Amino acid sequence: MKGMAWNLALALAWVGMTGRLNASNLIVGFLVGYVVLLVLQGPVAMRGQIRRTRTALELLVVFTWEMLLANFRVAWDVVTPTHLMRPGVIAVPLDAREDFEILILANMVSLTPGTLSLDVADDRSVLYIHAMYLHDRERITRAIKDGFERRLLEVLR
Repeated sequence: MKGMAWNLALALAWVGMTGRLNASNLIVGFLVGYVVLLVLQGPVAMRGQIRRTRTALELLVVFTWEMLLANFRVAWDVVTPTHLMRPGVIAVPLDAREDFEILILANMVSLTPGTLSLDVADDRSVLYIHAMYLHDRERITRAIKDGFERRLLEVLR
């Protein structure tokens, strides 16, 4: 995670130096920061950074896709006369143990329309989630564990 944090800091410094805050300039700053870290730390130390960057991009794509699907599902339920909602609460077992990891995962779940993070067990082993479309508990649990949590932990650890 240190390499990713340094790379992000260098990318933000690049944006500050150029004076242009946009996506393409941030990407250029990220690439420049990567080259700087590569020169300073060497190619062997940067292998983990490459993997984390790829996993972070995968997480972004999966999260965006899940948000789009959830938005369409909720919109369809609103505009059609029959309601497909079947609300309920599920308990998703957590592999994340740190407060920051759980915070990011809970926010990703809450930002996805149709789901809301309710609570975390005292021992941080379970995240309780309210789902509007609880037709298949196992599918929702698997989507959160394999789609969000696994990739998030790969990026953060």
